[in-house]
Amino acid sequence: MMNKYRIIFSPTGGTEKVSKSITKNWGHVEDIDLTIVDKDYHDISLTENDIALIAMPSYAGLAPQIALDRLARINAHHCKCVIVAVYGNRSYEDTLVQMEDYAHMAGFDVIGAIAAIAEHSIFHQFAAGRPDENDCHQLEEFGNQILEKVIHKINTKPNIPGHRPYKKAGGGTIPQANSLCTKCGLCVVKCPTGAISKENPQVTDKDKCISCMRCVAVCPSHARSLDQEKMAVIENAIKKVCSIKKGCELFL
Repeated sequence: MMNKYRIIFSPTGGTEKVSKSITKNWGHVEDIDLTIVDKDYHDISLTENDIALIAMPSYAGLAPQIALDRLARINAHHCKCVIVAVYGNRSYEDTLVQMEDYAHMAGFDVIGAIAAIAEHSIFHQFAAGRPDENDCHQLEEFGNQILEKVIHKINTKPNIPGHRPYKKAGGGTIPQANSLCTKCGLCVVKCPTGAISKENPQVTDKDKCISCMRCVAVCPSHARSLDQEKMAVIENAIKKVCSIKKGCELFL
């Protein structure tokens, strides 16, 4: 019996949407959420008869380290997998090779890879509304091809783009709370890195924050935001490359 899994790190929903499009025709798929702070991922055990989709966002060309570390704790036992990097129309750079290496650490057999576009988590005007209907149809077809490869036991290795050693990680920008904050604690509960203080949600640990934007997305009071001057500089720097429409890619 082949069990199917979606192993996902999706702070703002774009990666989840991509993943569900890819697995649309896979039948029953069990979700494993990599954003849970206190989950013991060592307890997850898969088999060589299973297939998993592993999906993460690309932040400045790299996968979130905390998501990679949690993935590496899973006991895959040669479960076949496809790795998926989701990016906001700039570039995924070394994200896929990072994911490939950490999937191997967990014991997965990587049979395919996908780079997919989703609306930028900070600058929503870039790749706005994506994955769109055309993307979703294409991703669904990618998923069909991956399932066919598994069913027919095709053992070719995908040629996955990226560089080793990986590019150097840059510093992120940390969302700050303003006077609208009611200290409801929702951001504390939802933060995938445990970066926001339980005692005072207006305090964020800059060493733990990965700028994933989940706290901004879930805040019912719209009380969290980034420094607008810094954002204007970054937006101007990436505007040209992010404005060129990119497509989804499959590596089998």
